[in-house]
This record gives sequence, C-alpha cells and structure tokens, in this order.
Amino acid sequence: MKMRDVLSADTKQELKKMLSRSTKVEEPLTRRDWEEIMGTKRDTFRRVGGRIRRK
Repeated sequence: MKMRDVLSADTKQELKKMLSRSTKVEEPLTRRDWEEIMGTKRDTFRRVGGRIRRK
C-alpha cells in the first residue's frame, strides 16, 4: 500500500504546499559565512605557564 492511497485529497494538497515552501531558492553563502562554518574565525587557545590563554 502506498502513501497516496492512504492520504486524503486535502492532506495531499497541504503536503504539496509544504514541499513547495521548503524548495525556495536560498541566497548563496558569503565568504564570511563559509569562514564561520569552517571555524577559521574562532579564538585560538594556548597553554602558557599552566594557564590556558586566548590568542
């Protein structure tokens, strides 16, 4: 038995609306967004004299 056999016509229409909303074209990621995702903008820490300090 397939999902289309079980669902009502109203439910099918609602699902189609939800799917069409989620497939909208999103704006491309900027260079800053990519750097943030990859972690290059994070603080670096170093152990100095037993303490951990931020560089």
